[in-house]
Amino acid sequence: MNQIDETDLRILQLLQKNAQLTIKEIAAEINLSITPVHDRIKKLEREGIIEKYVTILNKKRLGKGLTVYCNVTLDKQQQENFQEFNEVMLQMPEVVECCVVSGTFDYLIKIVANDVESYHAFYQEKLASLKAISHISSFFVMSEVKSTTALPI
Repeated sequence: MNQIDETDLRILQLLQKNAQLTIKEIAAEINLSITPVHDRIKKLEREGIIEKYVTILNKKRLGKGLTVYCNVTLDKQQQENFQEFNEVMLQMPEVVECCVVSGTFDYLIKIVANDVESYHAFYQEKLASLKAISHISSFFVMSEVKSTTALPI
């Protein structure tokens, strides 16, 4: 992998703010011609630095007004339990993030739901029904102070 220089970093910062910027707009912003900007973006994509482009939706306007974080502890810390839990998490659209963590619990998951009632149904029917789980703690988000997808580069 080649080194990322200041020009690449500036391109990445611009794309993190707005992935819909055209190559022409990026070129104008960083005082470079269109062809080198295009080549740099393609290189960043090939090298996996730019993984994908997405659209960020407004949860509340789509009726997904509740965000819940759950600490999940498995009953046995065995490879098959982790693998099974991971596979189930990948199939649950309500789970928008799932991380294996160190410390007093095994997973931190982020769930988006319509409201408390829909989260309660998810909890009882899907999450708590998993046999490998020994403990779940739920934390309801009261308000978001900061929510960003931009990495500090």
